[in-house]
This record gives sequence, C-alpha cells and structure tokens, in this order.
Amino acid sequence: MSFDLVVVGAGHAGCEAAAAAARLGLEVCLVSLSSRSVAEMPCNPAVGGVGKGHLVVELDALGGLQGRLADRAGIQFRTLNSSRGPAVWGPRAQCDKGLYSRLMAELLDRHEGVVVVEAEVEGLVVGDRRVEGVRLRGGGRIEARAVVLGTGTFLDGILHVGQERTPGGRIGERPSRGLGEELRRLGLELRRFKTGTPPRLERDSIDFGRLERQSGDPCPRPFSWRSQRVENRVCCWVARTPPSVQRIILDNLERSPLFNGGIDGVGPRYCPSIEDKVVRFPHHREHTLFIEPEGLDSTSIYVNGLSTSLPADVQERVVRAVPGLEAARLLRFGYAVEYDVVAPTQVDATLEVRSIPGLYLAGQLLGTSGYEEAAVLGFLAGVNAALSLRESGRLVIGREEGYVGVLADDLSGRAHREPYRMFTSRAEHRLVLGVDSARERLMGHGVELGLVPGEVFDRERRRWERREQVRQALSEVPLNPSVSTRAEVQRLTGVDLRGPSTWARVLCRHDVDAEAAAGQIPILAELPDEDRRAVVFGLRYRGYVDRQRRQIERLARLRQLEIPEHLELESIAGLSHEVVDVLRHYRPRTLAEAQGLPGMTPAATAILAGRLAAPSPREERSHGEGQR
Repeated sequence: MSFDLVVVGAGHAGCEAAAAAARLGLEVCLVSLSSRSVAEMPCNPAVGGVGKGHLVVELDALGGLQGRLADRAGIQFRTLNSSRGPAVWGPRAQCDKGLYSRLMAELLDRHEGVVVVEAEVEGLVVGDRRVEGVRLRGGGRIEARAVVLGTGTFLDGILHVGQERTPGGRIGERPSRGLGEELRRLGLELRRFKTGTPPRLERDSIDFGRLERQSGDPCPRPFSWRSQRVENRVCCWVARTPPSVQRIILDNLERSPLFNGGIDGVGPRYCPSIEDKVVRFPHHREHTLFIEPEGLDSTSIYVNGLSTSLPADVQERVVRAVPGLEAARLLRFGYAVEYDVVAPTQVDATLEVRSIPGLYLAGQLLGTSGYEEAAVLGFLAGVNAALSLRESGRLVIGREEGYVGVLADDLSGRAHREPYRMFTSRAEHRLVLGVDSARERLMGHGVELGLVPGEVFDRERRRWERREQVRQALSEVPLNPSVSTRAEVQRLTGVDLRGPSTWARVLCRHDVDAEAAAGQIPILAELPDEDRRAVVFGLRYRGYVDRQRRQIERLARLRQLEIPEHLELESIAGLSHEVVDVLRHYRPRTLAEAQGLPGMTPAATAILAGRLAAPSPREERSHGEGQR
C-alpha cells in the first residue's frame, strides 16, 4: 500500500491530522490498533476548560473538528472562571463520550481521501534523506511520503492498580510495542510519563440528594461557528471528601505504586491523583469531587478529582466514605498508566522531527496531557505535512496570535519534564487572546488554507465591523444629563449622571455591572450575546489591550533584529550557560530564529532583545564624541 501520509493512532491527535491533511488533498492512511477506538475519551468525558477552551475555539476558527463535535455531543455547557475577567474565561462542554467517538468515526468514514487500517505499527521506514513509510507487526509495510505519529499513551504503556501491573495503553487495550525502541534507535530522546483516571460509579447507586447540584449556563455558548445553538441536557454534581478519606489514604500509602516505587514516570503537577493531593497538601482535610455523567444513555458516572492508582479495596473504602456515595457500586477502578513520550524539543515549530524529515509528532507522544492539546497538535502536524508535500509553505501561529501558537512554541522551544497542560497563565498576551476574538484572530488562516469557507469569513468579518461601529457609537455619542436621560442611565446602571458623558464611560465604571446593563441599552441589546460581550470587554479593557498590542508590535520589530556574528554572548548578563551554548551551536541570524531554538525561554529572548536593541559601547563612545 502506498499513500501520501500515514497517521499512526486514531485518538484526538490522529483524527484531526488525518482529516486536515485529506481536506488539503492528500491520500491518507489512518492506522489504529483498533478501528473501533476512534477519538475516545478514556479519562474525563469533557472538552474545554480554562486555557483548553481557548484551544478548542481557536482550532475551530482554523478549520479543525473538535469544537464542532463537542457542540453536537455536548450534554452540559459551562463557562469556567466566569466571575473573573473575560481573558481567562474557559468554555467547557460535558460530552456524551460514546456519541463523540461515533460522530468522529462517521465523519472519517465519509471523508474522501482517508482510509482506516487496523494494524500495529512497530517501526518506521527511513531512507537516506527522509521517512518513507511504516513497518507493520507481522510483516508488511505502508509506503508514504510523510508520517504523523499520534500514539497517545500506548507507547510501551503499563496500567497500574495497586501492585497489579498490566500492559496496556488504556483499560482493555494492548500497548504499542517496538515503536518506542525504534525511535530510540533513530536517535530520539524518550522520557517516561504517567497519567491517571478515577473510578467509575453506577449512577443508580448514588444518593444525589446529598450532593450539591451544578447546573449548566442559562445561555450556553457553542464552540464552533458551525453551531447555531447548544443546550444543556444533564445536571452535574459536587461532592466533598471528609477527613476520614485522608486517613484511609495515609494508612495505605505503602500500597500505592506512586509511593512504593512501582511507578517511575512523571505525572502531571496540575492534575494530581487523590493520594498525591493528600500527601502534598496535608492541611486540606477535604477535597472537591465533581460527579459527572459519561453519556445520556450511560449509567456510568465519572468522579472528577479522584484520579488514583490505589488498590481496588482501598478505592472502594475511599469512595464509600464520601457523603452521598456510601452505597456506590464501582463499575471500574481507577488506574495509572505509564508510557513513553518523545522529548518535544526535538521537533521544530511545524512539529516535524528535526533529525528525520517527513516525520511529525503530535498529542501525548509529545508530552501533553489533554484531548484539546492533542487535537491542536494533530491538526498542526497534518496541515504542515500536507503543506510540505505540496511545497506551499507552512503553518506556524505566533504566540501573540493565539493559544495554538503558545502551545506549539512551548513544546518545540522548551524542555518539559512533566505532562504539559495549557493554562491562560502560559500566554503573556492573554488580554488580546480571549475566546470571543478567536475567529477574528485566526479564521483568516483557515480561509487561506481552504479549510474554512470564504463566505463564512465574510459573514464573520461583517460581525466584527458591526462590533467596532457599536464601540465607536458608545464612545462618541454624547449622553447629556436631561431629566429623561438621567433617569434612564440611573435605572440601567445605578449611576447618577450629573454632567455630559458617553455610554462607554458609564460602562467602564467599576461600580457598574456592565454586562447586565448592556443587555438593555438599545444599541447593544440588538447584538448577539457573543458580540455584546466582545464590545463590553473592548470598552472596559481598552487601555490594557492597547498597551498589550503596542508591546506585541514592539516585539515584532525586535524579532527582526540581526544577531552580529561576533556578538560576545558571555558578556550578556542574565543569559544562562545553556542558552549561550544553544546560540553558539545553532548560530541564529535574527532574534526570530533564536526565539524558536530549544531552551530559549521568553526571559532569555527578552534579555537578548534588550542587548540587540541597545547601542554597543563603541556606538555610545562614537555618539558621545560627536556631541563634543
């Protein structure tokens, strides 16, 4: 068999890679250990969240699939961090995980240019100059001009429940053997990571009357421009562990593979297991658990916050110590999975392996930890493989353009020793990267690629223009304190208008609930919810946003600075020996090239930029002599 592209792994990364490359005209073979396991949700059946929700809406603006399918499979929609500023809002959808997988499988089945093959890839075919295909276990090979690896947690995966160790990439599925050793043989550095999942409970065994109700948003928002509306169809719940859970775990800590040496892999710092939380935060006598259904027709309940690899009998005791879960029946025990990942600094900004042209990596194989990160990386890998084979450029999103760019840059440019998870705090320009502006920032790339219809872009552009017209009207049309106007402003905002003003000034006051008032001000009320939020955000944060945009423009100019060939790097205060060695080795010509090198942190880039922008001592002396 021969194809343009082989994609290994049918998880979120592999599916996005295959679909994007096929839409760009490639003949794609998607190889999976099981053709029935397509875009599964083996852990939390949800898409989005803080930072992650930004990735989903940005991927959708570029032409990816995840947001569209999450809207269709979503059963509850909530915006996390809604009490804080819009820059850190995190849209999230609880999904029917079975439906999500079926929708993706149906989409790929109908997709022209995608062939799904059930097989195990045990090696790569690498010629003198680039990758030429893959080798299958049992003999045979698939020839291809490029390969995307998205093997998830399957590379030499081992499942842990107490002292039990079972080979597997996830529960009930065998791991991928041989491919990891092949990558080592080809000179790639591999690391051992670990992740985990909580037990699943039988819905009818839970006393929901003792739990706190957690409803979806009254006006839920979709991820995708393709979705007109979404709706909440289930309720989630909140439980809290009592102090007795802490005692149970501490009394059985020596039976946990995390603490008795059974697990060597590094786990995610920001999504720790319950036993890890008990040890790291001993002053927290209770921990919050989110009780979430896994589907409309499923009786399985996901216990978010109770990830664990404790022995089965200890898990039962922990679960039944929680108020409301005393009679809970465990459908499946929680477990940890150890697996191999490739150190991500070995790929460039397009996710192509630097030492093996034509080989692209994506998803958890690059050390990420979520469906959203995996989907974005798969999309970028698939698109860049296609663009490279077509000799039509590459897709690299800047950090200032979106969280998609932050993700790719963080992985390809920096060494991570633990599973990477996206947060809004990772984006230094987050004020201009809100979820409401994702299409405005990135849809142009999707149109240029041919993955977003031009008429959709034109329709969206008219919306953005309308937003700006409303902003100008609110800023420029005067509000004079006549009797009727004064009464209206006070009714809507509580502000006693004593002198000439504008609606923009009134809405920017800290004592005004701008969102509530905006829904009643005529020129704003006629806008869709998303546009109204964007207008209000633009008004209230305009000063901060303008300042950040000026910083971005300054950085763009600085990135063009040339690095002199004989620059004395050791004389630049603040640069680490590691960074100096990297700059010496790669010899970048400009600051932009230096910024993309492995080990170049934002701080190191800023220090180098400051040195390049400052006049040299010789220039300063020359300038001083001219003044005299």
